[in-house]
Amino acid sequence: MKGIDRRTIDKTKRILWGFTGEGIVYKLAVYFLLSLIGFVYLYPLFYMITYSFMNTEDLINPLITYLPSGFYMDNFVKAAEVMDFLNTLWQNVLASFVPAIVQTVSAAVIGYGFARFRIPGKSVLFALVLATFIIPPQITMIPQFLMFKDLGLIGSIFSYIIPAAFGQGIKSGLFILIFYQFFRSIPKSLEEAAQIDGAGAYKIFAVICVPMAVPAFIISFLFSMVWYWNETLLAALYLGDKLTTLPLELQNFAVTYQKVFPADPNAQTGRSLNEAINMAGTFLNIIPLLIVYFFTQRWFVESIERSGITGE
Repeated sequence: MKGIDRRTIDKTKRILWGFTGEGIVYKLAVYFLLSLIGFVYLYPLFYMITYSFMNTEDLINPLITYLPSGFYMDNFVKAAEVMDFLNTLWQNVLASFVPAIVQTVSAAVIGYGFARFRIPGKSVLFALVLATFIIPPQITMIPQFLMFKDLGLIGSIFSYIIPAAFGQGIKSGLFILIFYQFFRSIPKSLEEAAQIDGAGAYKIFAVICVPMAVPAFIISFLFSMVWYWNETLLAALYLGDKLTTLPLELQNFAVTYQKVFPADPNAQTGRSLNEAINMAGTFLNIIPLLIVYFFTQRWFVESIERSGITGE
């Protein structure tokens, strides 16, 4: 009787084990769910890439749905000509990488100050820093625009750099909070030992805290760079006509295309703007970000895990 009860218990455990822990049913359910989520995110990218290589015949052929009949590169040539790709890419890199570097450094200094120094009204100042992240930028952009206009900064990259240097860049409050939490986690005994050896506050920050905060620097720089890269509203307002970015050129893609390739009834087929050319322009816009992520994905994932960011 005891043996039968034991076998029944073991059989029940095996059945339940299939639905929990390392069971095959549990794994299949997890993989199925992850595949569905991955499909939702990857399908727009797959759609954009495949359609960007289609010619006019593929677009009107009902038998061709996803995969093109061949790699038609003329779409990319036209899109690059419309957006003045190389020149615009250089301006976009200047308007995203430089402010991102400045913002990361300033956020690190400010976060370290809040984490390690006792100053009058620190709690109030920290609340104001968080308020800059909570308050929508649309509320402050007009006063900032008028201030930059009086200072002669409209149309200059310094309209991005100066706010970033003073902790007022795009979502600077979030990066200050990241550094604040990271520096607070560093044991004070390390700083006290350095002080005994005669190190000052600047040397402690540069020699001890900065090397330990590399994950926070990486994640802050990458997020900041991406947000500056994709920003269109502030870029159109502050940079004016003297500087442009790929997202701005993509916004005006249809109008610019008509200027570069004016409508001609006698023109060859495929000259007019179509969905494939639009997809090629969109793909050119995100290629630099994909390249950056390809080379930095290992450090990106490690930095997220070590800095404690679970979503943003």
